[in-house]
Amino acid sequence: MSDKKPKNVFREGAISSDFIGNSIYKHQTKTSIGAHNIFLGQVRADEIDGKIVSAIEYTAYEDMANQKFHDIREAAFEKFDLTCMHIYHSLGTVKNGEICLFVFVSSPRRKVVFKALEYIVEAIKADVPVFGKEIFEDETHQWKVNS
Repeated sequence: MSDKKPKNVFREGAISSDFIGNSIYKHQTKTSIGAHNIFLGQVRADEIDGKIVSAIEYTAYEDMANQKFHDIREAAFEKFDLTCMHIYHSLGTVKNGEICLFVFVSSPRRKVVFKALEYIVEAIKADVPVFGKEIFEDETHQWKVNS
């Protein structure tokens, strides 16, 4: 594992398609990359007890969460032959249909990016202290259960 300082992976509000596109665009000139894989976590308009989720308000223990994201990143680079990786998560309110988690990995080989992306997303869901408060259309709320 490296001694790099954890970077801030948080973005305020939804992660825009422009931000995602620009992050991907930067890598098209890297001729050592043979495959990219992307995970976009999107807020669903779930129905819970007859109420529809209109948004999720994300909060986190930011220093701890950034360290966990860093640890996951470092472990993935150690475990898989990755060329690059981006991880970004929203804080604040994200409406249903908007993107709240963006994970992008690149590698010389396609099979690697599939395995690495699944590993990374599962580790994020299991280990990172990010919490979501589901806001319903009637403006009531409840704390989200990871799914």
